[in-house]
Amino acid sequence: AVALLRAVTAGYRPEDDESKLTELARLCARLPLALRIAAERAVSYPHMRLDDLIADLRDESALWDALSTGDDEEAGAVRTVFAWSYRALPDQVARLFRLLGLHPGPEFGLHAAAALGGLTPSRTRQLLDSLVGAHLLEQTTPGRYQFHDLLRAYAADQAQRDGSYDDRQAAFRRVLEWYLHTADAAQNWIGPAENRVRLAPPMEGVRPLTFADYDAAVDWSEREHANLLQVARTAISAGYDELTWQLAVVLANSQPPSAPVTDWLEVGRLGLAATERLGDRPAQARLLTEFGIGYVRINRLDDSLESHRRALEIWTEVDDRLGQAHSLNLIGLVNLRRRRLDDAARHFERAVAAFREQGSAHWEATTLANLASTHYHAGRLTEAQQAVRRALEMHRSLESKRGEGNALRLLSDIQRERGEIEQALTTANEAVEIALTLRNHRLEGFWLIALGNAQRAAGQLSEALASFQRSATLHRRLGDRSREALAWYGTGETFYALDRHGEAADFHRQAASIHHMLGDTWHEALDLDALGVSLAEEDPEAARRHWTKALGLLADYDDPRAVEIRRRIERRITSDG
Repeated sequence: AVALLRAVTAGYRPEDDESKLTELARLCARLPLALRIAAERAVSYPHMRLDDLIADLRDESALWDALSTGDDEEAGAVRTVFAWSYRALPDQVARLFRLLGLHPGPEFGLHAAAALGGLTPSRTRQLLDSLVGAHLLEQTTPGRYQFHDLLRAYAADQAQRDGSYDDRQAAFRRVLEWYLHTADAAQNWIGPAENRVRLAPPMEGVRPLTFADYDAAVDWSEREHANLLQVARTAISAGYDELTWQLAVVLANSQPPSAPVTDWLEVGRLGLAATERLGDRPAQARLLTEFGIGYVRINRLDDSLESHRRALEIWTEVDDRLGQAHSLNLIGLVNLRRRRLDDAARHFERAVAAFREQGSAHWEATTLANLASTHYHAGRLTEAQQAVRRALEMHRSLESKRGEGNALRLLSDIQRERGEIEQALTTANEAVEIALTLRNHRLEGFWLIALGNAQRAAGQLSEALASFQRSATLHRRLGDRSREALAWYGTGETFYALDRHGEAADFHRQAASIHHMLGDTWHEALDLDALGVSLAEEDPEAARRHWTKALGLLADYDDPRAVEIRRRIERRITSDG
């Protein structure tokens, strides 16, 4: 195929890169007529980059135009090649070929194909084998298939030309419902504590998957992630408002545990708009809640708080006590991130009481751990330890691994500050192991910070640096710059413990810059304090400037930990002076 492209373009264009020609050949399904037409277009535009032609070919809405040289006879020749293969197919095989063109993504599995056709998996496999044998479909792995881009466009075109409107609509609805119900089954493992959406039974011909365990559910979610996002987009374009918001909520809780939240936000916006058109207030509150959770993970705290407050208003309006409790807990978390500790504690206490009233033990334990975190950040270690041990006991009795890991992470921090270094190290390692078992990069990244701190306290400095580096990398990938900066702070403290003060200062500057950008005055002050310590020997004047600025940033905080840190910095300034 590449040789043909070179033969046609030789002497008319600068020599094109072989890897680009290979990609162009792949996009043309390596069919000689399609290759020749693409090559002739390249000859007609000798200064057009192959990258641009490839981009055109990938745009399915313009595939045939991109291949046309203005000669209808040649453009029709490509269709003739495809039609020649297509018309030789038995009726049932041809029907499945057409309907596969309606699939929202370029790659799909056996069971999604069965849903499109309204067929059993075994019969579908037979038909797919026929399409693979005719070179109209490619099998990528056992049970997974994909079209060449041109053939996918042709299949979609034939669905409009040959198939009936009712058959197309029913097929499209079936595949949407298959993804929705299968994602709901995955949520049962990935987010079992999250409220399930009440779904109507799937239509006839839809056989959703079920999963034997957590790993099987995550494997499916990872494999279908791109398709699931596209399914939601196509549902709204087809006017299925109810399916759209249901998909948005289910996907929020069945995404791969390590998927960036930004992947979901567009789908969430589509779902929220659908709830507003439907006038479905509880559904709207659910989407607002998911937005609030998502925004806090990318440090958009104002947007998160606004989303949760709007959700709380709706839950109050419809008298949903459990919904109100969730909103109170989540508002508390935003206040905790902002270090509004008294506000956070009040919201957590109200939420704990409401969850207990509703008999929701998992969320009572989760909120109790959040209250423990508030006590810890305020420097009230005894109260924090009592609350987190109760939360840990509850999560273990409920077999909630995620809740257990979070409680262990916090308990490790408390143990470290109380001088129980070996216990802190063991506890943090247990937490990280749980995150690895859950295959959740967000939890792994956060809990690695506790492990790194325990490792540093135990004198395991190389191990601490590895933990902080891994944490920073994960958080950057996930878009959480605040926790990325926390990892850099830990890195700086570890370099200081290694007597590498210059490198320590560099990491503290980096952390301070991120926290300043985010408007996080508390952590910026901690970064500046540590930066001053790193510079104290080399540049005492710069150290004093950083300490003085840190004191200014801490002026509005009056909890016990803040008071103690201010006193410590004041002593440093006095001692240095």
